[in-house]
Formats: sequence, structure tokens, C-alpha cells
Amino acid sequence: MADYLKKYEELNETVKKLLSPEGCPWDREQTHDSLKNYLIEEAYEFVEAVEENDPDKMEEELGDLLFHIVIHSVMAEQNNSFDLKSVTERITQKMIRRHPHVFGESSVSSVDEVWQNWDQIKRKEKVQETNLLSSVPKQLPALLRAEKIQKRTARVGFDWERTEDVWLKVEEEIGELKEAVAKANKKDIKEELGDLLFSVVNLSRKLDVDPEEALQDANKKFINRFNFVEAQIKAQNKDFSDVSLAQMDKFWNDAKARPK
Repeated sequence: MADYLKKYEELNETVKKLLSPEGCPWDREQTHDSLKNYLIEEAYEFVEAVEENDPDKMEEELGDLLFHIVIHSVMAEQNNSFDLKSVTERITQKMIRRHPHVFGESSVSSVDEVWQNWDQIKRKEKVQETNLLSSVPKQLPALLRAEKIQKRTARVGFDWERTEDVWLKVEEEIGELKEAVAKANKKDIKEELGDLLFSVVNLSRKLDVDPEEALQDANKKFINRFNFVEAQIKAQNKDFSDVSLAQMDKFWNDAKARPK
């Protein structure tokens, strides 16, 4: 344990040095706001490492994430708002408080009960939030936010009872989108397309499929197949402008026929 603490302290002191007058000019210019996108980027890079099942890369990316946690904490400490010690204390107490079935005397019989207890405890903690969905982060990617919104409301019973009903809703939204397109009403098209996407997220949740992962897999599949199409065109010493859509479709079908 002492060795771990020594390493944490070493990282903390390293970051303080970077932010000191004798440190790095670039680091000294940073703020919470200027670094926020880098933090998001590092989180996605860790997710990529997990998907690649690459422990070495996971270790590296977790280190990058930890660096961002520390640098934000050190910047806050310089402004006398909080520090790494208060951050770690706060998350430790939160985890203990929100797991009374582990650290207290309550008991649960299912994962659903764990989530229900979590939400109840969270609402008591955040008394300033009057609505169930107030704490759903506004900056989440829309697909992830839609899923979180739906899961949050489902845990209090506001949910479709049958998957078949969600299928009907998806079909209904497709019909409404077609009507909006037929009327060429841009505002209605945008609204109905959003409703359709929201319904598809509901369907993925009912089918127990992570919509973000499903779409990422679809992206990867498309990229792999399109890379094959591009390779076939280049093998003929041609460019995209030199081939017809029919020829590209043929290469696309060839790509689909390849063993997975």
C-alpha cells in the first residue's frame, strides 16, 4: 500500500512541477475548460483499448486518464477550491453511501434493486435537483444520452411492457417520417427523424443490445468493406472518379461475401 501511495504522490508532485512557474509553458496556460475535450478523447481511447482487448494499451490509456484527474485537481488546489485528497475522499464516501447492501445492513435480491436503491440515494443527495432526469449529463453523445434517459425512467416503471410494442412504435415513427418527407417540411423531418432514432434506442434496450456498441460495430463494418472497395480500385490503378457506382457496388458485394 505504501508503494502505491508513493506513486500517487510522485504523480501529484510531477503535475505540480508542470504547472509551476518553472514548469511547462503549455501546461501553465491550461484551464478546466481548455482541457475538457482532451479528457473526453482519452476516455474514448481507453474504450478503444478495451474493445481491442489490449491490456498494455489499457494500462497506458488509464494512465493518461489519471493524469487528467490529477491535473484538474492540482489546478483546483491552486485556486483553493478542492484537491486530489478531497476528490478521493468524496468518491470513496459516495461509493460507501450508495452501496448500503455492501457496507451497511440493507440487502438486495437483484441488479434492478441495486439500481433502484442507487437512484433513491442519489436523489436524496442531490436535493437541488427536482426532476428525475436533471442529472443526465447534457454533454453526452446523443445516442448515449437517449439510452441513459430511457434507463432512468424505466427504473421507476415508465417503460414499454412488451418488446412488440416498441416494434410498433418504430414502425409508427417511420410512417410519420415518410409523411414529413412527402410534405418536404424540413423542421418536421428533423423532429420525426429524432423520434425514430429515440425509438430505435428503446428497441435496442429492449433487445438487450448496447446501441452505442451496435452503431460502432456498424461503423467498423462499413469502414472495412469500403476499404476493400478502395483497395480494388487502386489495384486497377484507378481513382474513384474513374469507376461507376455499379462497379463500386460489385466490389462492395465482393467485400460482403468475404469470410468474416
